[in-house]
Amino acid sequence: MKLSTPRWWYVRHDAQRSGGMPTIRALLTPVSWIWAAVTARRIARAVPFDPGVPVICVGNLTVGGVGKTPVVSALAERLTARGLAVHLLSRGYGGRLEGPVRVDPDRHSSADVGDEPLMLAAHYPVWVARDRAAGAKAAATAGAQAIIMDDGHQNPSVKKTLSLVVVDGETRGEDWPFGDGRVFPAGPMREPLAVGLARADAVLVLLPGDLPQADPELTALLRGPPLLTGHLQPTSAPPAGPQLGFAGIGKPWKVAASLKAAGCELADFAPFPDHATYAEATLKALADRAAVFNAGLVTTEKDWVRLPPAWRARVVVWPVKAVFDDPAPLDALLDRAGL
Repeated sequence: MKLSTPRWWYVRHDAQRSGGMPTIRALLTPVSWIWAAVTARRIARAVPFDPGVPVICVGNLTVGGVGKTPVVSALAERLTARGLAVHLLSRGYGGRLEGPVRVDPDRHSSADVGDEPLMLAAHYPVWVARDRAAGAKAAATAGAQAIIMDDGHQNPSVKKTLSLVVVDGETRGEDWPFGDGRVFPAGPMREPLAVGLARADAVLVLLPGDLPQADPELTALLRGPPLLTGHLQPTSAPPAGPQLGFAGIGKPWKVAASLKAAGCELADFAPFPDHATYAEATLKALADRAAVFNAGLVTTEKDWVRLPPAWRARVVVWPVKAVFDDPAPLDALLDRAGL
């Protein structure tokens, strides 16, 4: 059973000081201390495997979506333009195959390899492997000149040439990407902020298309590594007319906000847990709900690849891409990494 991301994880820290911290957070805090200690020990004791080719890790510091996959795609495009044979590496979360296996969109489904690898495999060679070191070795053996690892900042099994940490830069209202800084399960952090930043070569603050710049308070917290900014931009306009949106990602409420900001006439929106499996009965219920509003159905690219083939023609996909605001600092990092 998949659980939805708790919205209270991301309540702005000053709002929590004003009084409404959920009791559950206090109860979970001792568990978070254990989680952080186990993570730190695992990283400290690891002997990373060197696949013999540069590895860029696109990771994050929190549980839930921050836009890593569009960043992976944008980096792959940039390295391909430099003449490198780029392969992507993923754990394949949500898929049944342990790997290492190269994703074949004509043969595999999201149930086999996970939604994000299947989505990326339409454009680049993608490997899924529970054992990241084995996956990196398979990619290098298959001719990869550079490997981009989707997620894995807290996974020490592969030697990283460059570690890029992606941070959700949306800070409207009480929403705050780190909550009050507590570690899972008491908060959204995978590890304490300062600890994670110490291993990062750069931080990318990723903003929605309608937010022009990062919150100065947020960027002040991210002191240390070089700071880059970028935007998530839709690759097309949302569909015309009333729409019922749905999404099963880390922060589904952000999809609803982005659709509205792009001018979508959003009649209703249905959130689902990250990597949710859409059963026929669920999709039929969504279609029936849309019919009440005489609306179409729209979802993210990541959700669309998880739909049964018969439903894909009935749902409009709304893809987004990551765009670096100033690519020069990123290119300098790539140059120094020999890429």
